[in-house]
Amino acid sequence: MTSHEVAADRDSVLEVARRARDASVRLAPLARAPKDAAIRAMADALVTQRDRILAANASDVARTKASGTAAGLVDRLTLNPARLTDIADALREVAELPDPVGEVIRGYTLPNGLEVRQVRVPMGVVGIIYEARPNVTVDAAGLGLKSGNAVLLRGSSSAYESNVALVLVMQDALEGAGLPRDAVQLVPGTTHEAAKHLMTARGLVDVLIPRGGAGLIRSVVEESTVPVIETGVGNCHVYIDKSADIDKAVNILVNSKTQRTSVCNAAETMLVHSGIADEFLPKALAALKEEGVTIHGDDRMLSYASASGIAFEAAGDVDWSDEYYSLDIAAAVVDSLDDAIAHIRRWSTGHTEAILTESQTAARTFVAEVDSAAVMVNASTRFTDGSEFGFGAEIGISTQKLHARGPMGLTELTSTKFVVTGDGQIRD
Repeated sequence: MTSHEVAADRDSVLEVARRARDASVRLAPLARAPKDAAIRAMADALVTQRDRILAANASDVARTKASGTAAGLVDRLTLNPARLTDIADALREVAELPDPVGEVIRGYTLPNGLEVRQVRVPMGVVGIIYEARPNVTVDAAGLGLKSGNAVLLRGSSSAYESNVALVLVMQDALEGAGLPRDAVQLVPGTTHEAAKHLMTARGLVDVLIPRGGAGLIRSVVEESTVPVIETGVGNCHVYIDKSADIDKAVNILVNSKTQRTSVCNAAETMLVHSGIADEFLPKALAALKEEGVTIHGDDRMLSYASASGIAFEAAGDVDWSDEYYSLDIAAAVVDSLDDAIAHIRRWSTGHTEAILTESQTAARTFVAEVDSAAVMVNASTRFTDGSEFGFGAEIGISTQKLHARGPMGLTELTSTKFVVTGDGQIRD
């Protein structure tokens, strides 16, 4: 155990889960108004308690930098006044969204007169296991509350002080708004054993959502006895088709890679059709070079990189398979749309892929044959985001195919139940 890790025994983890279960019973029947009022109170508290939160975050950031953590991961951890304001504003946006609870998915009357309705209901207790993203702490609290769920938050040790401060501020706001403070709780402990206690709290926790790198997600999926919604890493691809508009494609590629490198929807691989490579790559590589990007390419890419003077390294399997979280991009020249799709199918994590093309036929083929949670046509991969999709804040981006896929907002934090109303009917 490191000097900053905090141990927690199974009983202490199960105790917060029991309190969350009790809180979820109070949240489930609430109308929209009290939930929205509490969310706005939490947003206001984040602003008024800004100095307290930023001081805690500064301690986390200093400790993380001293440990030699990569710059991209430090960026994901870091809060500043502008980011904290954005986080609070995202909560306010959640308060303005429609309440999914009680929505009738379908309804009909059977020949025997029974009225059948399928309605949205809260999951109950939602556990989130995530890495150094303090904004997730707030997003999860707001989305959980709006959808009528109690939330158990298990962040990483690198963000421990930030998360403690954020949760205490939000709990005080909840209590002031008349809702149970146990609706949002930080799971005690920062060790893997503490996380495992949460993963095995079946019967108290209804669903777990992991957010982070491949190792964290794999650990939760493999070790959890609680049902898991699997979010995935973002090995996102941008394919430049032979019919692409070159200026448009350069802008989209650069935005996909460099607008923010430390996030899962940043592009990690570009594939360029050989029929446009001679015209496209000099402009694209010049633009990427200006942003400080390093190319990890195949043999065909080497000649273009050499001519442009951009930093170049030969690509191996790890370059095609992994996220960089940095100003690096894997790159290859392909001879056809089919070759691009085959490469994506082999190496994609199922998150987001983009095609840049002026051919409707190519776009339709790409959309139909690429099996990822989001497929972009002539748009940046950076748009795969709950806020950008109009969901408000998001709880994560699911790369599985059960229940939820893609950015997960309020609707994805609900289940359904059937309500059947009769007038004395009995079954023959």
